[in-house]
Amino acid sequence: MLLHLKAILRPDEVATARSLLGEGAPWLDGRSSAGAQALAQKNNEQLAQDSPQAAQLRALVLAALHRDPLFFSAALPRRIFNPLFNRYRGGSNHYGAHVDNAILHSRDPAQWVRTDLSCTLFLADPGDYDGGELVIREPQGERRVKLPAGDLVLYPGTTLHEVTPVTRGARIASFFWIESMVRSLEQRQLLFEMDMALLKLRARGGEDDPALVQLTGTYHNLLRMWADT
Repeated sequence: MLLHLKAILRPDEVATARSLLGEGAPWLDGRSSAGAQALAQKNNEQLAQDSPQAAQLRALVLAALHRDPLFFSAALPRRIFNPLFNRYRGGSNHYGAHVDNAILHSRDPAQWVRTDLSCTLFLADPGDYDGGELVIREPQGERRVKLPAGDLVLYPGTTLHEVTPVTRGARIASFFWIESMVRSLEQRQLLFEMDMALLKLRARGGEDDPALVQLTGTYHNLLRMWADT
C-alpha cells in the first residue's frame, strides 16, 4: 500500500526546516551511512546526525507525525527510526534501485527498528528541482512520486525503489522507517481500510447506530488480535 499524506508539516514548519538545511548545514557524503547493498547505488548528501540542526529537525518531524491521526491509522507505529535528512544536487544527485535493510539501528533513541514501512517527507517543492522522482516498483507497475513540500509518502519497506537523477536545483527531504505494531502488510491494510470506512460512517451521523458500534468493536478486536506493543 502506497499512501500520500498531505500537509504533514505546516508551511511555517517547512520554512524552518529549509532554513536549518541551508548552506550552513553540515552536509556529508550520503555513502558514509550506506549498507553493503546500497553503497554502490547511493550518491547523495546527508545531514550529520550529531549536529544541532539534525536534533531540532528530528523533534519537528516527530511532533508532526504524532499529531496526525491518518499517519497513525496507516502505520500503527511501534517504533520510528530517528528521521534523517538528505539532499540531491550537482554531482551527488541520485540513488539507484535498492531495497532498504530489514533491520536498522536508530541513534535517538538508541534502538533496533524493523523497517516495515519506509517514509519520505518532501521539504522542497517540485518546481525547485528537475528529476528527483521517488520511483517505487510495485507488482502492478512503477509509481513515480514527487510531492509538495510538507507532504509525505508511506510505502512498504520491502519495495524496490530509487531516486532518479536531479538535473536542476536541489531535492531536500526527510526519510525514515517505521516498525508497525501490526507486522503483516495485508492485516495493516485491512485495518486502515476499515478505519477509513468507520470515519465516513461517523461523519454521516448515527454514532449510536448499533451496527456502527459493532463494527467499531470489530476493528478494535482485530487490532487487539494482530498488534504487538
